[in-house]
Amino acid sequence: MRKLLVAIFLLTQLTFALDRQPNADYHMRRQALASRANAVVLVFAPIEAEGPNDLYGFRQDDNFFYLSGWAQPGAALLIAPAADGGKGSPARPYTEILFLPAHNRVQEKWTGPKLGPDDAGAAQATGFDRVEAIDDLRAELVRLLSEGKATVYTDVPTHGEISNSATPLEWLNRANAFPLNVSFQDVRPLLASLRTFKDGGEIELLRKAADASIAAHLAAMHTVKPGVTEREISALMQYEWGKRGCERPAYAPIVGASFNSTVLHYSDDSATMRAGDVVVIDAAGEYSMYASDITRTLPVSGKFTPRQREIYDIVLGAQRAAIAAFQSGKSMLGKGKANSLYDVAYNYINSHGKDLHGEPLGKYFIHGLGHYVGLNVHDAGDYDVPLGPGAVFTIEPGIYIPEEKLGVRIEDILYVDAAGKLVNFSEQLPHTADDVERAMAGK
Repeated sequence: MRKLLVAIFLLTQLTFALDRQPNADYHMRRQALASRANAVVLVFAPIEAEGPNDLYGFRQDDNFFYLSGWAQPGAALLIAPAADGGKGSPARPYTEILFLPAHNRVQEKWTGPKLGPDDAGAAQATGFDRVEAIDDLRAELVRLLSEGKATVYTDVPTHGEISNSATPLEWLNRANAFPLNVSFQDVRPLLASLRTFKDGGEIELLRKAADASIAAHLAAMHTVKPGVTEREISALMQYEWGKRGCERPAYAPIVGASFNSTVLHYSDDSATMRAGDVVVIDAAGEYSMYASDITRTLPVSGKFTPRQREIYDIVLGAQRAAIAAFQSGKSMLGKGKANSLYDVAYNYINSHGKDLHGEPLGKYFIHGLGHYVGLNVHDAGDYDVPLGPGAVFTIEPGIYIPEEKLGVRIEDILYVDAAGKLVNFSEQLPHTADDVERAMAGK
């Protein structure tokens, strides 16, 4: 008994450094996927690099983590719905197996201890019905798949695409793990549909990511001034969300002043901020695999010029118009769709203010209004369904005028609660031009 307790303690320390949801949440997702696929599902985790770690070390595949909560490399996940049998196929109960690589003690000296399939308490710790060795995957596939027509949902790699499944599927095909007439279907659309709407546990993780990112933006507001470099602000923000539990940035931080404020994905963060400029700060952390995405635009001198304030107020007005137009179960993010929030924001921008040549400003709003946020900052999801309870997305209008070296973007993450109300994760972060100026002055 003591050996088992020690093993379970070590497992929780080694494998669940993240703020992980209960095992039951992942189990329900696996069951939901099995029901939708009505066929065998096979999903692979990435392998661990043999050379030096990436900048932030190994990061689990989003879909694999969504289904398993498992953060270690080299694993595989096999799910099969219950089958009644018939037409020569045997009956089977619902099946789910987590396959883990055997211990590699040499590699673990470099990359840390891992959970192995033969470790006591592995099934209990991971929440799977069974945990087996990865070498047994072929035998399980042969057992589950009949000699008749079989369908397997997996991460089907397209030509030239890097895929977790490419190498293991080649190995399994060489090992005759599949019937001759097996049909491979891409599991990703099914998972994108499931991931469109977040459960309560995901909402809380997203809230923690947002709270840490808000603190980082407030620190930036207190630090931006003439002579400070973009990189200094980027580094400060990464420190602030890191000390609040974020593992890494959710994306490459954008800190762009002057002309750089008009470059949407500017990431050099190498310039020095000057008096009279604005700086667009699009930066957020990732907490336990869940992303945040927040943007604010600041006057480097601490006060907006009249022209900067005019453009800022138009962008803020467009965001507020889109939020006010939101209707749960009806509103859509994409342009040209029925009840399009993008169209609301665009029309507001295009009917307020002019450029230096007297032209409407709509042509300077050059990106979409928003996107889903979850395990990825641009999260998988179905953009053809209306936004309803559990949807988490950004609303981020912007105006970018290179001729004036003036870019303004205001971005917040919002979600739809169970009652259909739109809730702003970053509501506590200054929004209006006056609020921004007060925060920069330390008020």
